[in-house]
Amino acid sequence: MRVIILPFLLFLLTIQGFAQTTMLRVVAKQGDGIYTLLRRHGLTPSHLQHFLELNKDNLGENNSLYVGRTYVLPATTAIEASTTAVSTSKPSEASSSRVKYVSLFGNKYERVEVLDQKLKGAVYYLVGGHGGPDPGAVGKYGPYSLAEDEYAYDVTLRLARRLMEHGATVYTIVQDKDDGIRDESILKMDRDEVNYNGQAISLSQTQRLRQRVNSINSLYGKHKGAYQRMLSLHIDSRSERKNIDVFFYHHENSADGQKLAESIHQTFNNKYNRHQPERSYTGTVSHRSSLYVVKYSHPPTVFIELGNIRNNLDQRRFVIPNNRQALANWICEGIIRDYKNK
Repeated sequence: MRVIILPFLLFLLTIQGFAQTTMLRVVAKQGDGIYTLLRRHGLTPSHLQHFLELNKDNLGENNSLYVGRTYVLPATTAIEASTTAVSTSKPSEASSSRVKYVSLFGNKYERVEVLDQKLKGAVYYLVGGHGGPDPGAVGKYGPYSLAEDEYAYDVTLRLARRLMEHGATVYTIVQDKDDGIRDESILKMDRDEVNYNGQAISLSQTQRLRQRVNSINSLYGKHKGAYQRMLSLHIDSRSERKNIDVFFYHHENSADGQKLAESIHQTFNNKYNRHQPERSYTGTVSHRSSLYVVKYSHPPTVFIELGNIRNNLDQRRFVIPNNRQALANWICEGIIRDYKNK
């Protein structure tokens, strides 16, 4: 062990001068892989090879970790630790790197490559509807129950990831650290979602909405002067016979909210004309100023209903993962158009 560590420390001293080095020993948890362990402690995949060298006698088949065993993390300087930790912090804007790691997206999707800067300078607050003790609307799909909060949250995460790929600052206000972006058709219902600041989601509907708005408005103040927008994603519940298209609400006195809603609506209209020319798109844009998050959020807000969770045609929009991704992609395109025309 000394033969490996000492040359590495000498190398660090050569590069960093008198920078202080730190060496951590951590215990592997259930479900941990090496990448997960590294990122949880502010390290990146670039540290993989050194981790393997340090722990080569303590690894299982295919470099797996043993639950409950202690592992040595690669030494980092104080300078390096302060920069690599950025990749796992809540606000995605903290890193200027072209690659970010966002654990909220789950292991499969946590690596986010910034493709361009089309949304540089823009700040978005995304809220998946309901959550915690409130699953929202529930539909039956064969023997399964489909919960609004699970599907709205999955589209919200996919949208957050797309916005980040284009250089935006993104805050996901409702969070479930266990879910990530999921590619299953049937998304398991749970109640462990929390508010952005880690606060438990209230049983009271009014208090739940107030929690979200308070988080958004607090962050809004920190980004004063920036282009800022909020989007709240929901799934409607109507008669099983009622097939509906995606539609949008804004505040009647918010010209910017209306402009964003119309930009996304136009994108959906164009996509339907291209991909389903045999049918018309009937989604609408209208004001609904009484909605709590629309009324009290400081940034211009768009409230989106993605479809009817009880209708078998609309359900295909949600249970097919590629369709959930398409929803996120189309919303993102409308957002980019709005930002270009700001």
